[in-house]
Amino acid sequence: MEKIIDPVAVELIEAELTPARKLMDTNKGGNELYVVDCHNAPNTLREIGRLRETAYREAGGCSGNALDLDEYDTMDKPYSQLIVWDPDAHAIIGGYRFILGKDVSFREDGQPNVTASHLYRFSPKFIRDYLPKSMELGRSFVAPEYQSSKAGAKALFTMDNLWDGIAGVLLSHPGTEYFFGKMTIYRSYDHAARELILHFLQKHFPDRDELVRPYKPISPASDPRLIDLILCEDGLKQDLRCLKDALRKLGTGIPPLVNSYINTSSSMKIFGSAINDELSDAIETGLMIGFNDIYDEKKERHIQTFLEKRAPRLRRIRISFRRKSSKENSPEIEFK
Repeated sequence: MEKIIDPVAVELIEAELTPARKLMDTNKGGNELYVVDCHNAPNTLREIGRLRETAYREAGGCSGNALDLDEYDTMDKPYSQLIVWDPDAHAIIGGYRFILGKDVSFREDGQPNVTASHLYRFSPKFIRDYLPKSMELGRSFVAPEYQSSKAGAKALFTMDNLWDGIAGVLLSHPGTEYFFGKMTIYRSYDHAARELILHFLQKHFPDRDELVRPYKPISPASDPRLIDLILCEDGLKQDLRCLKDALRKLGTGIPPLVNSYINTSSSMKIFGSAINDELSDAIETGLMIGFNDIYDEKKERHIQTFLEKRAPRLRRIRISFRRKSSKENSPEIEFK
């Protein structure tokens, strides 16, 4: 395993985080969001690679290289990097990388050239009906020093800040109605707890149309003693409580990113799980979420604020409200 590179000089990063590359200020925590790539911010990209490798090693999965960068970060038309910047500490504290479906190239076998392609096969229906209207997200990370609540509000809101950024990117590209990617559970995570989570995901978020499937799918153990711990109720919310109770008895909880996705939309689709041999054999679970299906409270928290800040630049997007029988008004995005 290689030694991780030294931190990149802050002044080199700040020189690349220009106003033109700023997406917005975050709703919470006083942070800022930027979108960069290898061409316009090579020094920032090296720091992203350093932080990703550091965070993944501490979590029990990594590339083993001096920094976590690959061809998707550096190709001619690379993935973009969404980062959360702490202007007080002058530091990158979290990030994602993404590519819009309309910008995806294709391999000789007709499969899209995206990061999930080495684990998953995409159906003709997905490629035709969903990919052009989708964004792939991946390689999420939170800098290790910001993963503890002891770090204060900056750490507390890092994941929330990333959701601000995801909403901002989607809204900046009208016609993008879905995002897909992978949830990661590392080998260091409790085995029985992982099995419970995979059972829960398969039960409540199945991909009945088989839009995307792993080349080498893995299935959770069928031990009834495990299943009975969580399959105690029919409803999602009730079953989620059962899952949390079961994990608490095992001395753990739902990994933060997995928990974030579970609490984003009840219509999320799970594409199955596979072992990622490029990330220390971590368990990856593919997923897709429809933008308009995101829970109302998340829409209001992340989408409404972005539109209020950026409305003059987003004239093609209209936000309206619909009355639901049991809830307050909730925003519905219409792409024009």
